[in-house]
Amino acid sequence: MSTTPDLLARLLPLYPALSQLSAPVLEEVLAQHVLPIQAPAGTVLFDEGSPCQGFPLVLSGDIKVARGSPQGRSLELYRVTPGEVCVASTSCLFGHQSFSVHGLTASPTELLLIDKVGFERWVAEPAFRAFVFGVFGDRLADLMALAEAVAFQRLDQRLATCLLGRGSPITTTHQALADELGTVREMVTRLLKRFEQAGWLQLGRERITVVDAKALRDLAQGPV
Repeated sequence: MSTTPDLLARLLPLYPALSQLSAPVLEEVLAQHVLPIQAPAGTVLFDEGSPCQGFPLVLSGDIKVARGSPQGRSLELYRVTPGEVCVASTSCLFGHQSFSVHGLTASPTELLLIDKVGFERWVAEPAFRAFVFGVFGDRLADLMALAEAVAFQRLDQRLATCLLGRGSPITTTHQALADELGTVREMVTRLLKRFEQAGWLQLGRERITVVDAKALRDLAQGPV
């Protein structure tokens, strides 16, 4: 395990709110209440119905948080990248409840898991508490937008939105897109082929090249 100065050198640029904690509390938690974790892509970090073991701080990689079985159909809710907070973990720690979602690594991921005692020590400090609740507000807005899209937006519009803003080419699989959209692979494959026939995309093996971003954007912004 790294020394506290090493941890601080990596953490503070990602989580600047930690610099506002009192030094004794910050250093005590890092020294006594941290479990370092390195996990390859596809590792299930927590599952639905399991108790929360702590508060993750992501140093590298990303965690996909979704509703549904990791082995079956699921709907991606959000991702936790370096400098971000997992609101599902935070909610479980505050409410002393089990997870209602699952989280797995979308790429090789390094994180620090702050145990319940350490989390309570930090959240007792106003600066850290304000940071956590600020992230809650942002995530709530994202989840409301996702709920609106799932309820009211057509799948082809959602897929177009999903493809935009990722650059080109996009390295992904049809199954990964289906998981992110909360649908089945066959539906995504059918729509991608339709987009390709329209001249908007070129499809390859785990590779999607966007040819006409404007057409995708028009579809994404079009009427339901």
